Amino acid sequence: MRAKRSLTLAATMACRAGSKQEQTMKRWGKQGLGWSAIALVAVAIPAAARQPENILPTPAPSAPATPTTQPTPAAALPAPASVPTPAPQASEPAPTPVIPAQVPLDEPVMAWPAADAQALLATIMAIGEDGLLPADYQPDALRAAIAAGEGAALDAQASRSFAWLVEDMRDGRTRMDARQGWFVVDPDVETSPTSAVMAQALSSHDIAGAIAALAPTHPDYLALKAALAATPKTDKVRRAQLRVNLDRWRWLQRDLGKFYLFTNVPEYQLRLTVDNTIIRSYRTIVGKPGKTATPQLAEVVEGVIFNPTWTVPQSIVVGEGLGARLYNNPKQAAREGYKVTKAADGTIYVVQQPGNGNSLGRLKLDMPNEHAIFLHDTNARGLFNQPNRALSHGCVRTENAVQLGMTMARLGSGMPTTESLEIANSGTYTKVPMTKTFPIYIMYFTVATDINGKLATFKDLYGRDASVLASFAAPRKPWDGKRKTSEEVIILDNPL
Repeated sequence: MRAKRSLTLAATMACRAGSKQEQTMKRWGKQGLGWSAIALVAVAIPAAARQPENILPTPAPSAPATPTTQPTPAAALPAPASVPTPAPQASEPAPTPVIPAQVPLDEPVMAWPAADAQALLATIMAIGEDGLLPADYQPDALRAAIAAGEGAALDAQASRSFAWLVEDMRDGRTRMDARQGWFVVDPDVETSPTSAVMAQALSSHDIAGAIAALAPTHPDYLALKAALAATPKTDKVRRAQLRVNLDRWRWLQRDLGKFYLFTNVPEYQLRLTVDNTIIRSYRTIVGKPGKTATPQLAEVVEGVIFNPTWTVPQSIVVGEGLGARLYNNPKQAAREGYKVTKAADGTIYVVQQPGNGNSLGRLKLDMPNEHAIFLHDTNARGLFNQPNRALSHGCVRTENAVQLGMTMARLGSGMPTTESLEIANSGTYTKVPMTKTFPIYIMYFTVATDINGKLATFKDLYGRDASVLASFAAPRKPWDGKRKTSEEVIILDNPL
């Protein structure tokens, strides 16, 4: 009975430590290209080992014209125990560069002609269409400065109003401290620094265009804007909810890239996306509310692991007595699918071996991150039929995960489907490294388009809307350059 209990525990909380086929299949564009198009995408990918090809967006900073007044320049910006050794594959992706937690403030003062200042005032008064609040950008003070005429006072006020508008359109109005569970670092401040945006706007005299160019490119952003425009001003609750979710898009990088995986936690769905079009979707199981809630991440899939192992956390090995029991009964350990070792210091390590009973199922997407969060299969596939699927200890369990892994191996490393199918059915731990950098976004939207392309409202599973709503209800806080949350990273290795 204890063995069964430990296996059940493993199945429910393997995520942080370590089947009915979905019928939704989108057409690729309007050309009638479906699943076969995905196969064609990867045919030309060489199988030879090489550094990963980066398919994430890399927009170049705008080249600013020389402003009348130069701004002050900103500062320059463990392996599972007893895991079988997989066959050599392509080289691993290069390590992710260290991103500073904070960047220097960039609020330059430049010369503003009266006509450009008037265009800025008009842009501010129309910014409500994006869910921002015109009053945040001091329109009355700008109007008075315009009336007083060109000069130092107008330059200072227009520069301040424009800089604040850039900050909120590029990075979001909600400051990091009000973003619960948000562990994403937005790179847009580096690709579109305020001084460069201001100089370009003044050079082109297209103030509204410079601000609009900072908006997210994902179709959901436009869908939310349209919904906001269609919502009566008297419906303050709905309009506030739409503002919250518009702002969440601005917390992300402006362009998500050509190929990516995207999951909206409250929707319980994962999307494989090409050119912002859903190619295939998969039902998911996400973290339970509380300490096991799934955090929001933007990571990179570095490999597809077929037939994964699972290193049992010490809270079960020691706390449940599993380690001592199995170490003293090697035949029973083998029968239950565990491999047990004891280190020189006496620590017992228990690794669940590949197989139908493995808590991670038959597939895991390797996406190294400090939370130990990843996407994986499960041996409890019946749970995908439940309407409420906030059941895991943080990771995202994915329906038809082996199918997803085979597709990722095809897109990300050029592996033929026949080969990945053979590996999946082998029962042997095998990691297929990616030769393309493949981003994955684990997001949290309470209003978003669903997998059928219709705008829908989802339950606020983790109560994360409240702090954002409060930030919009309060006066705008100055941007402090903070890019990383100071929220604690919780790595759970025990059931709660």
